[in-house]
Amino acid sequence: MSETFRDNEAHSRFELEADGAIAFVVYRKSADTTTLVHTEVPPELGGRGIGSKIARATLEAVRAQGRKLIVKCEFIQGFMKKHPEYDDLLG
Repeated sequence: MSETFRDNEAHSRFELEADGAIAFVVYRKSADTTTLVHTEVPPELGGRGIGSKIARATLEAVRAQGRKLIVKCEFIQGFMKKHPEYDDLLG
């Protein structure tokens, strides 16, 4: 399975493309903060850990951008509860 992660700024979302389908995390950016609003994984990618992969890649991208994080998305909130190593991103 080939996977490609990108920050699609034109659509305000982080994307993970796998096998021709795209999972995404919608965001809003302000001066120094990224707010994660919603995560969606297409049904054809379900059960393959894609949600966790895009969550991890999104949080790493926010860290690499040097931004603080506000999490409105319940999926990402749940992921972060299991992975406290990302708590430093919260603003």
